[in-house]
Amino acid sequence: MQRDDGTMSGYREKGFGDRLSSAQNAKKAALEQFRAKVAPDNPELARQRAERAALVAAREAREAERKAAKEAEAARLKAEAELRAAEEARMAAEAAELKAAAEREEADRLVALEAEQKAARDARYAARKARKR
Repeated sequence: MQRDDGTMSGYREKGFGDRLSSAQNAKKAALEQFRAKVAPDNPELARQRAERAALVAAREAREAERKAAKEAEAARLKAEAELRAAEEARMAAEAAELKAAAEREEADRLVALEAEQKAARDARYAARKARKR
């Protein structure tokens, strides 16, 4: 490339020594940056640790809340199931009682019918005996 004054630019290709020193300078800069970040009195690092701790505490609180909600829901469902089972047992007992009452009434009706039929039979027998005399 040419400069404005018409001469060639002063570009020169970097040699091995130049590349080596620039790599060494980059390593030093990276090391200094790392040391600055890792320093125990670094306020930025302390702030990041505090933020992480706050996030962990919030996550644990949410998990505990979810667990408590799940346990409450499970307890509610268990109570509903117990209530439903008690209601079903009560209804089954009522049905059994009604069935027993119906069976007793049927038995009483059959006894009364048999007594009535026996009385009618006895009356016919007595009438037959009366006619023979």
